[in-house]
Amino acid sequence: MAAGNVSGRKLKLAVPDLISNSYFPAAAAVELGFFAREGLDVSLELIFPVSKCYEALRDGSIDFVGGAAHAVLAAFPEWQGAKLIAAQAQGMYWFLVMRADLGARRGDLDMVKGKRIGAAPWVEMGLRQLLIDAGYDLARDAIEIVGIPPNPAIGPNFGLSAAKALEEGRIDGFWANGMGAEIAVTSGVGTMVLDIRRGDGPRNSFDYTFASIATTDRLIAEEGETAAATVRAIVATQKALKANVALATEVGRKLFPPREASLIAGIVARDLPYYDASIAPETVTRLNEFCRARHLLQGDPAFAAVVERTLAPLWIA
Repeated sequence: MAAGNVSGRKLKLAVPDLISNSYFPAAAAVELGFFAREGLDVSLELIFPVSKCYEALRDGSIDFVGGAAHAVLAAFPEWQGAKLIAAQAQGMYWFLVMRADLGARRGDLDMVKGKRIGAAPWVEMGLRQLLIDAGYDLARDAIEIVGIPPNPAIGPNFGLSAAKALEEGRIDGFWANGMGAEIAVTSGVGTMVLDIRRGDGPRNSFDYTFASIATTDRLIAEEGETAAATVRAIVATQKALKANVALATEVGRKLFPPREASLIAGIVARDLPYYDASIAPETVTRLNEFCRARHLLQGDPAFAAVVERTLAPLWIA
């Protein structure tokens, strides 16, 4: 297929958190011009929480979502009407950080007993299932998982709001993105307890969900080259960041406040081993298991019902 947007229209890509590493490949693909190189006119939209991103996709006001794979089911029950077309990175990408004065240690999940943990909608599902799989009962162990209202000074950027709430003592810990974790830990207000991508938590928790790119079946059917060009742009962005992680700072300076812009390259550098656009059948099997456990899914959809497998050859840079 020839490169380019066959419709020639402007496209919108939504992410639920912007000042973050979670969906950085999608944001960087816009800001570094990789969509433009594919002939696509793509703008980045911040829509919080992630369920509203997928609702906007369903309703046609957004063309692509760079969000958590499991949250597609917020607007597309049983995977009807949408598909994943690429991974932004492999593995569940949130961190558990506890207030530093609690004396938490890395891997010490008992620290959450009797505590109040902040987590965003849909993101909190990963923490709930992780605790269940680790043998905890939220009621018995008095673990409270709560939302955090957006901080007016920060806007709908959950990791930053979580780090601020921890600093102010409004929560005992948070489950959020790498930027929030980095700020809390480096400022001394938080202690890292779980880093799922790097081996903490129950053995299966890495595969609960991942940062993906999703679109509708309709767009794939009617604008297949647009979907293909989007995948190529994400893969090219991953490759470029692996070759020169300093590009992350360039993106950060365009999108982030100064402090966060200065931190993003270091955070992305740690994520680079997970920058792989492929989606394996085993990954979808485990994603579906997690979704059934969280009562998001009843059936057991096949790989081809979840992922647009015709685009798989494009996942290899």
